[in-house]
Amino acid sequence: MTEMDKAPQTAPRRVFIKTYGCQMNVYDSDRMVDALAPHGYVPTQEPGDADLVLLNTCHIREKASEKVFSELGRLKELQGERRAAGGDMMIGVAGCVAQAEGEEIARRAPMVDLVFGPQAYHRLPDMLAQAEGQRHLHPSLKKAVIDTDFPEEDKFAHLPAAKKEVTIKRGLTAFLTVQEGCDKFCSFCVVPYTRGAEVSRPVAQVLAEARGLIEAGVKEITLLGQNVNAYHGLDAGGRDVGLGELAYLLAEIPGLERLRYTTSHPRDMDEALIAAHRDLPLLMPYLHLPVQSGSDRILKAMNRRHTSAEYLALIERIKQARPDMALSGDFIVGFPGETDQDFEDTLTIIRQTGYASAYSFKYSTRPGTPGATLTEQVDEAVKTERLHRLQELVNQQTTDFHASCVGKTMPVLIERVGRMPGQVGGRSPYLQAVHLEGSTDLIGAIHEVEIIGTSTNSLVGRLKQAAAA
Repeated sequence: MTEMDKAPQTAPRRVFIKTYGCQMNVYDSDRMVDALAPHGYVPTQEPGDADLVLLNTCHIREKASEKVFSELGRLKELQGERRAAGGDMMIGVAGCVAQAEGEEIARRAPMVDLVFGPQAYHRLPDMLAQAEGQRHLHPSLKKAVIDTDFPEEDKFAHLPAAKKEVTIKRGLTAFLTVQEGCDKFCSFCVVPYTRGAEVSRPVAQVLAEARGLIEAGVKEITLLGQNVNAYHGLDAGGRDVGLGELAYLLAEIPGLERLRYTTSHPRDMDEALIAAHRDLPLLMPYLHLPVQSGSDRILKAMNRRHTSAEYLALIERIKQARPDMALSGDFIVGFPGETDQDFEDTLTIIRQTGYASAYSFKYSTRPGTPGATLTEQVDEAVKTERLHRLQELVNQQTTDFHASCVGKTMPVLIERVGRMPGQVGGRSPYLQAVHLEGSTDLIGAIHEVEIIGTSTNSLVGRLKQAAAA
């Protein structure tokens, strides 16, 4: 029992979590709420009302740490206001920036009470108890509680089950982390250094969490991992189970209607997973499969360990198994040494693949990665021009894909009230937002919707039975 457990509580304490970055951070923030719930914390949407503010950080984007320190400056003012009014506010920094720069955060922002990495949030109640134990100390003696180790213990096994009332607030769709870390060591990426080596959750643990989500009303689950298709969890007999087999097992759970996963690496897209796409209707025909560059020379420098031809051949095998499959991807422009021809090769692979959507970025150095030591840096103006050209191409492909949906009927999970009166909204199998006229009775189920038009970032639909009436 921690000191937090022993302390008498007259009212719930409030926690505000600001989440940066990827879907896995969203999942991690939800599990932090779950870890704190037994200790009297309830979530709030207003940082000024919070007894505890946590920044769950991401190190992928450029100037990530600067954004964190800027936010900490604003929180310092809020903390001062709370204390002036006779209250208090504890501040914690979690996630990948905390993992990479924990000591620097503690040095530059002495008002921070907690600094902990992605592998430590199950120990959050104990860290808070340690931090609260320092409240009587003079500020010059007070030190942040820092936990940025990569523990051998399974953090998921130490987390409490999600409270049903918290889970329900997550809606009809939910994230479920099945794998963390990465062993690929792409030369531009900090993930192996901030999330650690690849670790997969046991099959039984994944299935149990999925059942809990479904019991709370979730219809669609997205499996998460830094390298999710490298999943190799152990079953009860100690046998390795891949992501393809896991998908078959999840498909047997009553009430699960849709299944997705992200993010994948081309080298781990095996035949069992491709077969699952062929055999399982609930596995959505939308795959995020980053290639990053179309140039074999740049792919080698990135340490991607596949060629453009191998990527295109993989896409062909996937589409043979699931002809209605749509692809999304990631692209980095301006990687050190990228020539005009290398960039043209990237545009070529985009044209050959045809993407429903894509994420594209200018290369920026990440301290500690091999890419940071490369000397042939591309001029910033060249990066900007290349990014603009690439985004023009992928935006046109996205527009064309939306247009190709018009006239088709597709199952849409209706999730919410629409933006206009008498309208509801949901998601297509391809993650597109779909808006249609209909009553709120439609929310919570999948309905056949005829796509009758497009708007800037969504589709316009009509309920199929209404169209037939």
